[in-house]
Amino acid sequence: MAEKILVVDDEDIIRESLSYILVNEGYEVDQAENGKIAFEKALEKTYDLIITDIEMPQMKGTELLEKVSGVSTSTSFIVITAYGSLDTAIKALRSGAQDYILKPVEFDELTIKIRRLFDLKHLMQENQLLRKELQRNYDFSRIIGKSPAMKSIFDMVTTVAQTDSTVLITGNSGTGKELIARAIHFNSKRKGKPFIAVNCGAISENLIESELFGHKKGAFTGAISDKEGYMKAAEGGTLFLDEVSEMPLQLQVKLLRVLQEKECTPVGSAIPFPINIRFLASTNRNLQEEISKSKFREDLYYRLNVVEINLPSLKQRRDDIPILVDHFINKYRHEIGKNIRGVEPGTLRAIMNYDWRGEVRELENAIERAVIFAKGELITTNDLPDTLRSMKDIPLPEKVGSLDEFMKRVEKEFIIRALETCNYDKEKAASALNLGLSTLYRKIKDLEIEI
Repeated sequence: MAEKILVVDDEDIIRESLSYILVNEGYEVDQAENGKIAFEKALEKTYDLIITDIEMPQMKGTELLEKVSGVSTSTSFIVITAYGSLDTAIKALRSGAQDYILKPVEFDELTIKIRRLFDLKHLMQENQLLRKELQRNYDFSRIIGKSPAMKSIFDMVTTVAQTDSTVLITGNSGTGKELIARAIHFNSKRKGKPFIAVNCGAISENLIESELFGHKKGAFTGAISDKEGYMKAAEGGTLFLDEVSEMPLQLQVKLLRVLQEKECTPVGSAIPFPINIRFLASTNRNLQEEISKSKFREDLYYRLNVVEINLPSLKQRRDDIPILVDHFINKYRHEIGKNIRGVEPGTLRAIMNYDWRGEVRELENAIERAVIFAKGELITTNDLPDTLRSMKDIPLPEKVGSLDEFMKRVEKEFIIRALETCNYDKEKAASALNLGLSTLYRKIKDLEIEI
């Protein structure tokens, strides 16, 4: 759609010439012979750009700028001025005009300025849309899971997101630690600022200090210019230190000082600069064990572990597996362009029975593969990776009803097995199933389990 431009000038020859040129450039152009008429037009129609002379009868260009800016924040301005009125043009720029052009108007110069202005405007709009999309994608309520374990995580994320406290996110690889970190950031007051994720295990030991803190020219061989590190890049926002347990010990000392003093010193410099950063960190290791092995500093551990969010494994949230499967099917059927409605009951049994050592990431990869190889509307066991095909099925009646009925039968079978394994000790069975005792009693009643 062509951008809408309003040309405002009391000189007919300038107004009509500009309009003629801009129409040929593909813009939708209206004209006004003074500021008063221009303002009336701007009230009836939203313009992307108003090009206006400054000195006009009835209403000057600066007054037009002020009035239109009060009713439309999306309209840009380019003012036209004589060389002797340059001070007035500068005043207009301070009042919100995007650019100015001198008389006599050079048409090529003006069209270049307009194109640049619209290109920048489109980039800013795309950036705003991307930020909104990121916030939507990382809204904690969109993290998949309805199990008690995940509801507890949601509550913690909601609470800590409103603070600037340092958070340590723990859990097995593949449980979604970075997703939780992003959810905290994009639901915090810092959401409009950068979120910088640094994988501490993916950067070589001799480079990570420079990458984090930056360096000065000549600080070491190859430092041919000053470099800003991740801490400078994250100013005002959030720095996420993924797999912080992999950070070298000598760098842990420097990070501890940053957390304590809220200032950072680049490599090769003696002058620190202040920082305003919210720190999040993650690890898949037991940091208490790492401390006992002298591989992680205890003082840094307590600085990072103001709040700990421990992500449950899929073993602790098996109730979420069908929801996750459905989510990933929806995701990849759109990306790959295949009409996949769901999974066959036997296939879901295999998925439920499988020991997901790679956690949610492994489950997602398996579903993506299954969507790729599925030949019908339902994913079959043959579409799954070889490791899942050998899983023992939970016996079902010959007639399979709805997915809800199927899941109730699966749940009933799991509870019966747990009760049998625990010699019908309900407290032990509830603990083994990661359920509250009252929840287990309710499920025994609802599922009509005879004891």
